Amino acid sequence: MRQGKVSRKTNETNITAEVNLDGTGVYQVETGIGFLDHMLEQLSRHSLMDLTVTAEGDLHIDGHHTTEDTGITIGKAVSEALGDRKGIERYGSAYIPMDEALSRVAIDFSGRPYIIWRVEFSKPKIGEMDTELFREWFQAFAFAAGATLHVENLYGENNHHIIESCFKGLARALRQAVAIDPRKTDQVPSTKGTLGG
Repeated sequence: MRQGKVSRKTNETNITAEVNLDGTGVYQVETGIGFLDHMLEQLSRHSLMDLTVTAEGDLHIDGHHTTEDTGITIGKAVSEALGDRKGIERYGSAYIPMDEALSRVAIDFSGRPYIIWRVEFSKPKIGEMDTELFREWFQAFAFAAGATLHVENLYGENNHHIIESCFKGLARALRQAVAIDPRKTDQVPSTKGTLGG
């Protein structure tokens, strides 16, 4: 089992994330932000990555630090679980429809973090969560995981559907990318012989 566990404690947040890339999509998520919990549950269920997250943050200020630091912590746990990244497919992509919304997500566990974010919202909040924080989560995850990540909503009207299709897209792309290729289990998927840098 490829597992990772990371704890991150600052003056703003105290977060622990545990992942099992070879799981069945079992989750236990408590961030204090209801809608973020819902999205992380989708990430776990549709990637088949077991995910446990406990977070305490300065929510009396706003959700920014908790959202960003949750992305960092989960990303680091995924990177730890991947280890030297030998044998992984490396790349994954998905088109995810959710009612009227369609989003495309592509990921490369290259070790070179980067993000392209082309998602717009028509409202400032979904539930109690600021919509501007979704980019912060995806960026934090990508940089901590050592991944190049492209997220694009192609069309949609309902903000809930738009962002949920993005999280589910990440889940399915991640599921592909971390899968082991039985033909190359002992090799890093790069002509360089290493990923990153």
